[in-house]
Amino acid sequence: MNVTATRRTVLLQIGVSLAALAAVVWWASRQRLPALPDPGHAARTLVVAIGLYALATLARGERWHRVLGLVGARSRRADAYSLTAVGYMGNNTLPARAGDLLKSVLTARRTGLSTPEVLGAAVAERVLDAATLGGIFLVLGGLVLTDAGLPAVHAVLAVLAGLAALALAAVALPRVRRGHPRLQRAVELAIALLRPSRALLSPTGAWLLLGTVLIWVLEATVYATVAEAVELPLRGLDALYLVALTNLVALVPAAPGYVGTFDAAVLFGVRALTGGIGGATYVLALRLVLFLPVTLVGLALLFVRHGGLATLRAVRSRQFRAETA
Repeated sequence: MNVTATRRTVLLQIGVSLAALAAVVWWASRQRLPALPDPGHAARTLVVAIGLYALATLARGERWHRVLGLVGARSRRADAYSLTAVGYMGNNTLPARAGDLLKSVLTARRTGLSTPEVLGAAVAERVLDAATLGGIFLVLGGLVLTDAGLPAVHAVLAVLAGLAALALAAVALPRVRRGHPRLQRAVELAIALLRPSRALLSPTGAWLLLGTVLIWVLEATVYATVAEAVELPLRGLDALYLVALTNLVALVPAAPGYVGTFDAAVLFGVRALTGGIGGATYVLALRLVLFLPVTLVGLALLFVRHGGLATLRAVRSRQFRAETA
């Protein structure tokens, strides 16, 4: 990809995020913010939500530790857990989900694996998330929460079709015969990236998928707890549906912290589920719980355990070289 194409991609990501953010600001300016009768209760409930999200992050760290086992990595749990927080910090502060690259590079250093092998493990993580979220979204939106409808069904079906194509490629690529050296190098790189995803087609992969479902159920509990803090009528399956909708959007590379896109998805879901009253307050509370604590913890861990600013500069440089190669 040349420099011009890279700049166009970045500008497109920024443009989409800014358009979504403008829509959010316009929508919020027309809403009546609810007055919370008991701010103390709201603060205590938000603290509980932060604790629940910390548990979800630890569960993701355990999943990362186990996914690395699919590529034979000698991963230590302390590294897997801390690098999961660092990765989220990177996604919240860098564009285009660069936190995933940051986590992969640092994990490669800790485990002695090559960066493509660890990136393959990161791809497998995203496959688990996309399969789980897509399934939840289709089932709840199409069969259970009929009042909420099923927005963006074609986009979700496209995601699932992409997962099916990825699985097919993971099975077929190792059988590709040797050809032109450049083609063979590309095939070998693709095989390295897809090897962990291919390993998901196993009993271990089934357990990881089940664990992923439980992680997202726990995150839905976070969404419901935040809703209780701002007195938004959002419980149970409604919260799970909203989690699937917003995090499917978050899988797409965008601006740092998914500014605009995340907010628009939350407001769209809240409007479909509850009529939209209190949605702006809910977005702010969700951002406080989901983004601020893990970003601060991840930043601290980056400096304490993983090299600080020098590591960030190296990752940004590597990302730029890869995009312009």
